[in-house]
Amino acid sequence: MQVKNFVSCLLFSLLCLNMLSAQGQDSKSTRACPTCEEPKDELYNRSLYKDKKALDYDFIHEKDVMWEKRIWREISVKNKRNQYFHYAKKGGSLVEILLDMIYKHEIIAYSTMDDEFKTPIAPGEAASLGKEIDTFSVYDPVTFDEKITAVENDFNPADVSKYRIKEVWFFDEETGSMGVRILGIAPIVTRYDDNGNFLNEGAMFWVYYPTLRQKLANIETFNPENDALRMTWDDVFEARLFESYITKESNVHDRRIKDYKSGVDALVEGEKIKEEIRNREADMWEH
Repeated sequence: MQVKNFVSCLLFSLLCLNMLSAQGQDSKSTRACPTCEEPKDELYNRSLYKDKKALDYDFIHEKDVMWEKRIWREISVKNKRNQYFHYAKKGGSLVEILLDMIYKHEIIAYSTMDDEFKTPIAPGEAASLGKEIDTFSVYDPVTFDEKITAVENDFNPADVSKYRIKEVWFFDEETGSMGVRILGIAPIVTRYDDNGNFLNEGAMFWVYYPTLRQKLANIETFNPENDALRMTWDDVFEARLFESYITKESNVHDRRIKDYKSGVDALVEGEKIKEEIRNREADMWEH
């Protein structure tokens, strides 16, 4: 009897294996045929950006810097020219790319308590970046006791409405020209209540841009002008292919523009600072 049961089980197992094998072959033959070219949404293989190297900056000697000014500016993703900052293909939006690098320990995230890249965020904390904790009350139907329950919500990249940039403008006497170098990037999250009313906004973290450049040089983003000429994120920042507005310049009181100007006046003040930087180069030549 036991031998008969064993033989029956063995035959059943062999039958199942044959069925699985047949399904696999059918699936394979359905997906492709030996003489058919595998379809792709391209005319040719694209690989140039994968091997691209970020161009090295020219060496700057302290004695050659006659003037410099730190500038903070913000890039609004709502601006039509900046819409590719939310580009979902080819690696995701910029904040998703940065978070992926942080989770993989490829770059360091820094606290927003300051913007001098002095306080790294611990690896354990990095995993919770961008997530929200909502609390609500639950009443026990028997005792009527109130209990506070916390729910962790996954991060929504669409909540990032802006990117803050910290940069240094300088006049190099060696080259006789004005230059700019980005120091850091910080995604800014804007939060609303269930009724769509504005609650608050704040920077998630800072990343140190010089250590990020080579990685960004190998990550493609959307080029709104030409599908044949693919851009990388390094192209976007180095060629300054974005619209932005100045929110602060280095000053003795460490004030932001919105601390002493508001509304349209704040935008006008930012444009005034931008114009002063442009005029600075001409002023240097006169001296």
